[in-house]
Amino acid sequence: MTSNPQLEEKKPLLEQFRETRNRTLELVKTLEKDDFVVQTAFFMSPPKWHVGHVSWIYEAIMSKLDKNYEFYSKEFSEYLNSYYQQFGIPHDKGLRGVISRPTVDQIFQYFNTINQRVEKFIETESLDENAVRLITMGFHHECQHQELLVYDLQHLLAEQYRPVKKNQIQKQESAKQRTVEMKGGLYIMGFNGKEFCYDIELPEHKVYLNDYKIDVFPITNKQYLQFIEDGGYETYKYWLSDGWEKVKTNKWNAPMYWEKADDKWHVRDFLGIREINPNEPVCHVSFYEADAYCKWAGKRLPTEAEWEKAACWNESKQEKTVFPWGNEQPTENKCNLLESYHWGCTEIGTYSEGVSPSGCHQMIGDVWEWTSSEFTGYPGFKTGFDEYNDKWFTNQKVLRGGSFGTPKMSIRGSYRNFFRLDERWLFSGFRCAEDI
Repeated sequence: MTSNPQLEEKKPLLEQFRETRNRTLELVKTLEKDDFVVQTAFFMSPPKWHVGHVSWIYEAIMSKLDKNYEFYSKEFSEYLNSYYQQFGIPHDKGLRGVISRPTVDQIFQYFNTINQRVEKFIETESLDENAVRLITMGFHHECQHQELLVYDLQHLLAEQYRPVKKNQIQKQESAKQRTVEMKGGLYIMGFNGKEFCYDIELPEHKVYLNDYKIDVFPITNKQYLQFIEDGGYETYKYWLSDGWEKVKTNKWNAPMYWEKADDKWHVRDFLGIREINPNEPVCHVSFYEADAYCKWAGKRLPTEAEWEKAACWNESKQEKTVFPWGNEQPTENKCNLLESYHWGCTEIGTYSEGVSPSGCHQMIGDVWEWTSSEFTGYPGFKTGFDEYNDKWFTNQKVLRGGSFGTPKMSIRGSYRNFFRLDERWLFSGFRCAEDI
C-alpha cells in the first residue's frame, strides 16, 4: 500500500484539530446535563451553546473554502451564529439560555458530525496556504471559546465544578513588588514569529516610546486591598466619569467574586470559598477599576507597546522574541496557562524561568493585563476574516498576556485580547507603569 504524501503533510493539521476538540470535551465532561442549558447572566453563554458554536465556526470556514458546502441545519446555524451577519441574523446573545432546542444530545451529535466533516475535508480537499490558515484559525477560535467557557463555568458553578485534571498550586516565598526602568526610542511592535497569528497582530510597525518604568509583577490582592481600605470605591476623584457611574449603578465595592464575611474578604472561585491570598495577582477587575487604582497609586496603565516591549524585547541582544523567555512554546515551568490545570492564579514570583529580559514576571498566564490602549487596527491593517476582529474596533481596551484559562497554543507576547471597559467576569488584572 503506497502512502499519500499530501496526507502525510496534513497529519499535523489533523492532530491539532483532534487535540483541540478533545480539550473542549474534557472541559465539559463532568457537567450534569442540567448544567449545559443554564445562562446565569446576559454576558455569559450556556455550555451547550459553546460546544455547538465552536463546531459551527468550522462550517462557516468550510463554506468559505467550498462554495457548494451545505450547512448541517438552518435551525442550528441560527442558534449557534454568534455575531456574523454574513451568515444570517444571529440569535440574541442574552437569550441563549431560554432555548431548549437543539437539545444537549443533539448538540453533541452535531459536534461529532462536524468532526467527521472537518477530518474528511482536510484529508480529501486540496488545501492551499489560505485554506490551511483559515482552518488553523478555527482551532484558535475554539481555544478562545475554551477560555470563555472556563469563565462561564466559574460564573455558573465556581467550586462545584469538577475538572478532569487538577494540579496543586505550590506555595511561594513571598516576592516583593518593584519596578524596572525601560529605555524609550523606536520599538517595532507586532507579531514577528513564523507560526499562526491573528490579523490584528499585524503588520509589524514602528512606535516611539519615552523612557518609562513598569511593575515587575502584576498588582496583587494585598496591594489592591490597600486601595479598597483607603476608600477607593467611595471616592469619585480616582474614577473616569463612566467608571464612577458603573460603581454606583452596580454597587461595586471590590473585584467580582469577592465577598466580605466576619470583617475579612473572601473570594469564591474554582478553588472554593477562601480568604483572599495576598500574594496572588488581583483578578476579575474591569478596566475602570484598574485605571482607578493606578490614579490612586499615582501611576498609570502601560500602553500595549510599553507592555510588549517589557515582555519581549532583549535590550542587550537588540532582538524581540515571541515569548518573554524566548521563542520556545510555553511549558508548565514557565507560566500558568489552562494546561497547568491549577484553576486559579499562582502567587507572584512562581515562574522564575519565565521572566522577560527586562526582569518582568508572569507576563504570560495567570491574568490578562489591561493596557491603556484602545483596540483598533495597526497602521496598514488588513482583515483576514470579515466580521471576526475588525468589527470590534470601538469602545474596547486591549489586554495582553493570557490567563490561567488560556490554552497554550493560543497565546504569545503579541496577542491582543479586547474587552469593554466595564467587563470583569474574565480573568483580568493589571500592572502599573510610570513616566520617567
